[in-house]
Order: sequence, then C-alpha cells, then structure tokens
Amino acid sequence: MGIYGMVTGKAGKSGFGSASTAEDVTQSIDANHLTAIITGGTSGIGLEAARVLGLRGAHVIIAARNTKAANESKEMILKMNPNARIDYLQLDLSSIKSVRSFVHQFLALNLPLNILINNAGVMFCPFQLTEDGIESQFATNHIGHFLLTNLLLDKMKSSARESGIEGRIVNLSSVAHTYTYTEGIKFDSINDPDTYSEKKAYGQSKLANLLHSNALSRKLQEEGVNITVNSVHPGLVTTNLFRHSGLGMSVFKAMSFFLWKNIPQGAATTCYVALHPSLKGVTGKYFADCNITTPSKFATDKSLADELWDFSIKLIDSLPN
Repeated sequence: MGIYGMVTGKAGKSGFGSASTAEDVTQSIDANHLTAIITGGTSGIGLEAARVLGLRGAHVIIAARNTKAANESKEMILKMNPNARIDYLQLDLSSIKSVRSFVHQFLALNLPLNILINNAGVMFCPFQLTEDGIESQFATNHIGHFLLTNLLLDKMKSSARESGIEGRIVNLSSVAHTYTYTEGIKFDSINDPDTYSEKKAYGQSKLANLLHSNALSRKLQEEGVNITVNSVHPGLVTTNLFRHSGLGMSVFKAMSFFLWKNIPQGAATTCYVALHPSLKGVTGKYFADCNITTPSKFATDKSLADELWDFSIKLIDSLPN
C-alpha cells in the first residue's frame, strides 16, 4: 500500500485500506458456523478482533494468560452484544507446559476449530529467560504459537474435512520483521545475553512468525488440506505492547502521528484475513492494510523457514513434557 495509502486511507485492490475498521471489513459476513481461538484477546487489537468475530456470530475462545482480564473482556463483549458466544481458557505462551494444558482443555470441549488467530505477543522486553530457558520474546511470540498451532492442527484438519469449511490460521507478524539480526534468525545464540538487542530480538520473533506461516502453508498445500495460513502486519497501533518502549518510541510516535491507527483499524487486517470470503484458497501471503504486500527477503527464504521449523521442533522436543 505504501506511505501514501497509509496516510490517506485510500483503499487498495481488496476494496479496503488503512482507514478500514474490523467492522467495515466483515460487514454482512455470517460466521455463526465458525469456532475461533484468539490468543491475547483481552486487550488491544486482540480484544477488538474477538468482539467483531463475536458480533458476526463466531464462537470465540479467548486464550489469555490472565483469566481475570479474560473474564472482564468476555463481560464487556456480552454487555455490547448479549448474543455473543464468548468463552476463555488460560494460556501462557511463554510456558510449554501451559500451551499443552490449554490444548488439552480445548480438545476436551469437543468443539470444532475453524479459525486460529495467533495474536498475542510481547515487544522490546529486557533480556530474560522463560521457565523453559528460552529468550522471552522468541519464546512467547514464536515458540509458544508454533507449538500451539502444531498441537491444534489435527483438530483443524478434522473440522475442515467434516464440515467442508476452509480452516484459516492467521499469524500476527509486523513490519518490524525487517529489523532483525544480520543472519535473520540467530539460531546459535538465541539465548545469549551478550548479543541481545531488545528491538532486534522482537524483529527476529516477528520474522519467525512469517517464516512459520510460509512453511506451514507449504506443508498443508502438499497434504492437500483445506486450511490456509497467512501473516498480517496490523499497522502502527498504540496498545499495551508498547509498555517496554522508552523515550525514543515516544518521540517517534509524536513525529509519525499521521501513520498510526486506532484499535478498530488495527484489528481490520486480522479480521479481514480470518473471515473475508474473497480470500478463499489464498495462503502463504503477507497482508498489511487488508491487502497483500511483499515482506522482506528473509521472510521469503524457504531454506531459512525450513531451518527454523526444524530448530523449533528440536528445541521443544529437548524440553520436559
């Protein structure tokens, strides 16, 4: 879309642009037959996506670390839309144990799964290791979602097969994927505090989201599975993600105020990719402002995507179940 489209809100080929809201892009869509999981659905664009999918009739499961906040989000959505079908389950993406527990609880509900929106994330965190000994941004933004997706794939495949409805996986990436380490993903030193950069580590994790999407998309196409996998850049949106940003980010925001979106606009691309009928069969793409756009060279590197996939599997397998 470019800077011009971002500033003016001019619609692209999809008919939508940076000024479109989540309600705009899902207008008249009936999602009553769909069940969706949204990670991080208690605030910001995750909460707005949960609200709008619920508004369109989908049964939404909010996956959240803080169950008190999840319950408050559910009550807020129900207050606005008493007919919404909203539930929540506890999920801490930085914990392999928690991811496995969440999947176990969800499968026990015996629900179909048509849409998985991997929305949650952390940004610009000071260096720290998770309980599993993994750098926190890489663990939360990539490894947690990678494992969650893999553990839910069989349910998504069976739901698509039995219902004939296309499954959709949406991974929240970011334009920040372009600002990463020199090698793209520093496989040999993920957990090295001496070479850690909070901003490059975030970019690395967002690049990992894109690479994961592309690798999974190829694998599912090879299997002939009726599930699409796409990545989205929601745009510049002021949310709780910026709690670790400092003075420099405040100055940047002040200088670039004309590029920033409100939360309904920030959730638009996620909801568009998750629900819009025009995207049937579209997979392995990267979206910004509700239009397909071109990611970085690293993001389209098939060998890097395959290396990340293998690295992620081995890392998870090396941890206690």
